[in-house]
Amino acid sequence: MTQRIIDLALSALAGLASLLLSWPYWRDFEYWPESRTMWLLYFTIGFVLATYVFYVFLDSLRTLFLHEDQARSVPHSGANKGDES
Repeated sequence: MTQRIIDLALSALAGLASLLLSWPYWRDFEYWPESRTMWLLYFTIGFVLATYVFYVFLDSLRTLFLHEDQARSVPHSGANKGDES
């Protein structure tokens, strides 16, 4: 449970960083639309999606490393010992 909370917090921070990098302030408000409500909705949905994508990525990365660790701990059969062709 603790690992999921840490993953969610890291995902939220990464989503916030993505949101700040896409904020129109950095582009002198060139792309500010007429409807601020739609703009805020766009950023809110983008933040939620970015957080979800980062969360799934961290979970997949953990699974990948777990499988790699399990593959290293399983002893290989001695049938091909010495056979380096």
